[in-house]
Amino acid sequence: MDYRRNIAVLGSTGSIGRQTLDIIAEYPEKFKAWLLVANNSADLLIEQALKTLPYAVVIGNDNLYQKVKDALATTDVKVYAGAKAIAELVTYPEVDTVVTAMVGYSGLESTIAAIGAGKKIALANKETLVVAGELITRMLETSPSVLYPVDSEHGAFYQCLVGERHEDIEKLILTASGGPFRNTPIEQLASVTAGDALKHPNWSMGAKITIDSATMMNKGFEMIEAKWLFGVESERIEIVVHPQSIVHSMVEFKDGSVKAQLGLPDMHLPIRYALGLPGNRLATSERKMTLCDYANLTFEKPDFNKFPLLNTAYEAARRGGNIPCVMNAANEIAVAAFLKGKIGFNDIYKTINRTIDWASFIEVPTYEDYVESNKVARDFATSLIK
Repeated sequence: MDYRRNIAVLGSTGSIGRQTLDIIAEYPEKFKAWLLVANNSADLLIEQALKTLPYAVVIGNDNLYQKVKDALATTDVKVYAGAKAIAELVTYPEVDTVVTAMVGYSGLESTIAAIGAGKKIALANKETLVVAGELITRMLETSPSVLYPVDSEHGAFYQCLVGERHEDIEKLILTASGGPFRNTPIEQLASVTAGDALKHPNWSMGAKITIDSATMMNKGFEMIEAKWLFGVESERIEIVVHPQSIVHSMVEFKDGSVKAQLGLPDMHLPIRYALGLPGNRLATSERKMTLCDYANLTFEKPDFNKFPLLNTAYEAARRGGNIPCVMNAANEIAVAAFLKGKIGFNDIYKTINRTIDWASFIEVPTYEDYVESNKVARDFATSLIK
């Protein structure tokens, strides 16, 4: 790489965003943080901007705009607010790569804008493909834009498939840690708290994705994301619980061979790999994995009765249309309510499925249909919680 690439980090104050800035700082000769975006974390956004001096920052919450602007008044950093500003800035010709690390549905509009502008996209916002995978796939067919997965599991699939023919794929094997409740009896789940659910055994992540891991909704999302990223039907994507989180995913081929990608449970690795693509692995001095330290790697089938949202996700993938969008919207509302103590753990599943049962099915949604489906599903899910 013979020039510095300008990186737009959407969701710079979240877990993935912060680790992305670590990688950018690790390779100052290769990358420059050109745009930083946060929703509500104004103080951290200001701190990041003062440290990296990007071209611009965007604070999603309009009410925090003046605070950010005043704090950066002595710099040349431009300050904007709102979703429209994000969608516009990612299209600037100066931007080489867009890291989409915003949480949930909020990442969709800016990702669509970046695809329209032909940008390289390091995709950490799995909900973009869960909500609108069909639309995103159609757009990519006519755009020079390329999606590189940042999720450790999808980065693993990507690495396993380099040099392989698509027609030789038998199935994708998506690994899951099992989350904090892997060994919790099913009858105890009704009484677990948000504090219990946030104690992930292996990964340090944001609150929303950690709850999704506890319900295993996150694996359902990743299954749908893999379907669109790699063109493999959901029926040929198997979820396997791997408590050590060392094997990040595997691909089985029609001749019976299986390829796996292994690494420590550290998101710096897949972020580094995605930013280096195409074809450039970035050397690092960080601790490497030694197999002798992980002599016992175990695998087991997930309990679909204990984690019923896995069934919900497979059914949503089968039905397609706007149903995954509805599922995601209801999940965001339910998880937020659980984190605030308004509903119980099992009510997350109940809220999502009642919303899906209520929603009107749209077989081939337009962008406007996704926007409307997201809105009405959120409204309905909220009405169930009140």
